[in-house]
Amino acid sequence: MESPVTQRIRELILTGALPAGTRVAEAAIAERLGVSRTPVRNALPALATEGLLEPAGKRGFAVRGFTVEDSFRATEMRCLLEGYAAREIAARGAAPELIAALRSCLEEGDRIFRDGELADDAPYHYSLMNQRFHQLIVEAAGNHLLTDLIHRVYSVPFAAPGVVAFNDVQREEVLSILSSGQHQHHAIVDALEAGQPDLAEALMRGHSSVARRSLGVQRANGTL
Repeated sequence: MESPVTQRIRELILTGALPAGTRVAEAAIAERLGVSRTPVRNALPALATEGLLEPAGKRGFAVRGFTVEDSFRATEMRCLLEGYAAREIAARGAAPELIAALRSCLEEGDRIFRDGELADDAPYHYSLMNQRFHQLIVEAAGNHLLTDLIHRVYSVPFAAPGVVAFNDVQREEVLSILSSGQHQHHAIVDALEAGQPDLAEALMRGHSSVARRSLGVQRANGTL
């Protein structure tokens, strides 16, 4: 299970507080975050697996170079592929077990926003739920090629559904972004259960709007 420390380091990378090429030292990061070195030591290999860090020296890591636009484009591709998965499921009829599991995710997400406020650990808990939600849909499609393609996209920094980080976003906007994603989740499950392939695909593809807002990528007339 991911730790809050992993999320905090991830956001330092996204915001540029740890620029590309920066050597990431356990002691320095631990001091910066006010934590012990152990959670930092555990977080760095996980962030390397995500593609945010790359090996540097014998046992160290450095921040990998990437652009926010690269991450957003990869997220768009992920949502496109997941949209195909949702279409396949809705077309043949979603299994009751899948709907039950997805609605369990919805209930968990709804609890995060129940009080209308955002707890400090809300993004962390949302990321766990979001990863499970998307994984259920990808696996239920039963298409190995599709699964492989989606996991290749996951290797791009910030593209995986379990990665939640925000770039230059105020706390009030974070609540709006996450709750918007949760509303979309509800609509996606409703479309799957109702057997509406076109709608399920469109909703899943439109889910990339949440990533655009969280990464701070704004577009006008389809251009940057």
